[in-house]
Amino acid sequence: MLLCFNFVMSSPEIASLSWGQMKVKGCSTTYKDCKVWPGGSRTWDWRETGTNHSPGVQPADLEEVVKKGVKTVVIGRGMSEALQVPLSTVDYLKKNGIDVLVLQTEKAVEEYNALAAQGVKVGGVFHSTC
Repeated sequence: MLLCFNFVMSSPEIASLSWGQMKVKGCSTTYKDCKVWPGGSRTWDWRETGTNHSPGVQPADLEEVVKKGVKTVVIGRGMSEALQVPLSTVDYLKKNGIDVLVLQTEKAVEEYNALAAQGVKVGGVFHSTC
């Protein structure tokens, strides 16, 4: 598992996104899918939680980001929105007092970067293909 840490505890900007590739500012790694939070980022390996396009993003995929004290989580469903987000996952975030945005990945990255630029404690999980 590859981790990138920023010593500034703000949410790192997503520097670039293209099909199958994401770059996070301050990190030399190129991700396919990634998790970001205030102070860091890492690859989002679906095998860790048995995630698949359906049923989609599980609360277990988000626990690590939630534990970083985020106020908002942005979920990128992929370029063609093939990745599902069940209501149980949205409920998990809301029960933890976290706002959630579920969007197509390009829109999700735009929203995430806008929130990060405003100083919001925002985290995210992003799928960069289908």
